[in-house]
Amino acid sequence: MDIKLSQCFIAVDDHDKALAFYRDVLGLEVHNDVAFEGMRWVTVGSPSQPGVEIVLEPPLAHPNASPADKRAMDELLAKGLLRGVIFSTDDVDAAFERISTAGGEVLQEPMDQPYGVRDCAFRDPAGNMLRFAQRR
Repeated sequence: MDIKLSQCFIAVDDHDKALAFYRDVLGLEVHNDVAFEGMRWVTVGSPSQPGVEIVLEPPLAHPNASPADKRAMDELLAKGLLRGVIFSTDDVDAAFERISTAGGEVLQEPMDQPYGVRDCAFRDPAGNMLRFAQRR
């Protein structure tokens, strides 16, 4: 049996800002941009991994969620407390330079980690932590 990742989800509060970051800064391709029941989902992916998509969706993408639950998720996103994503790269220093030059919010400059990677970290426009790792 073969199991592969096909999609993962990142909560965003502004799809246009998210697109400017994920598409224009990170270089991901837009696969879909869909409106549904007053919400919007955008899928992006790396040209080198065409079968894997990142879904940029509202913090609580459930049409039956209560207003209180939506507010709670918005607050968690604003604090940067939702899960992030770790990207793999063959040149973490070049990735750092590209993202920081484009105005990415730096959380950690490139450094060698004791678990065998060199990595750096940023926040996306919604506050999600994104790490970029290169195996040593």
